[in-house]
Amino acid sequence: MSAEPEYIIDRRKLKHRLNKWRFIAIAVAVLAILSYLMVDHKLAAKFGVADQIARIDVNGIITDDKDRADMLKRLAATPSVKAVLVRFNSPGGTTTGGEALFTDLRKIASTRPVVAVFGTMATSAAYMSGVAAEHIVARGNSITGSVGVIMQWAEVSDMLSKLGVDMKEIKSGNLKAVPSPFQPLDEPARALTQEMIDESHKWFVDLVVSRRKIEPDRIPGFMEGRIYSGRQALEYGLIDAIGDEEQALKWLYDVKKISADLPVIPWQNSSEASGGLLGRASAYLASLFGVDIAAIYERYGHSGLVSATETGGLISKWRN
Repeated sequence: MSAEPEYIIDRRKLKHRLNKWRFIAIAVAVLAILSYLMVDHKLAAKFGVADQIARIDVNGIITDDKDRADMLKRLAATPSVKAVLVRFNSPGGTTTGGEALFTDLRKIASTRPVVAVFGTMATSAAYMSGVAAEHIVARGNSITGSVGVIMQWAEVSDMLSKLGVDMKEIKSGNLKAVPSPFQPLDEPARALTQEMIDESHKWFVDLVVSRRKIEPDRIPGFMEGRIYSGRQALEYGLIDAIGDEEQALKWLYDVKKISADLPVIPWQNSSEASGGLLGRASAYLASLFGVDIAAIYERYGHSGLVSATETGGLISKWRN
């Protein structure tokens, strides 16, 4: 019986020692994080500790993406982000996706400068999103424009009849679930679909006219949804300058008086970002003991905002 109190005392001493070492481990981790941020200004900016220019990439098909929206909301709430550079390389996407991205970028632009850079292509919903920027730069041979809306579907009723398949349906009204791939488009359904396309197209055109201060009738093919090279787009006022990211940054420095000393930091969706602050701090702590951590910097440049999966709905996209 006398051994039981001694056992309890020993257990308490052991627990005390373990807690002490836990505290030391946490303190070391915190010091590693702080020292890592102090020695790497770019990383400090990446985590919002130091001032920066945020860079986001819009690649592929644009959809109404929640991860992208959450990332842009975090960016907008980060005071250390002094300007935003958006790089586009996209044929467009869903009309709602372009609208959502435009709206999110305009919220950011209400508090800090936003500049857009068009790469190989920035058409339809990508151009729609791009006009949210105060200044647009494109390559001379970039493909842009294609201000328009389209709805597409495969009508397979003739093929089904040849296969002996007869689709049956009971619906509440003649305009319910039209257009449909299982029946030819009648005139009331065609008129309804065209009305919706025309209304969305008018919204798109008005958006571009308002943001770019252009006269659509003076731009060849604008109302018909044609594409333009970067040089043509500059001539017609659809963009502001020919160049690349360097010219976009120069505009921020010269016109918006953003410090040229600020690092340009890629921002990513949470689903795409790899690693975290604690992981990088641990890598730094390992480097103090001779472990090479250069490979973690390779992660910085990979960034993308959009999914390559196209969903149904109105499409604002140059081509399939």
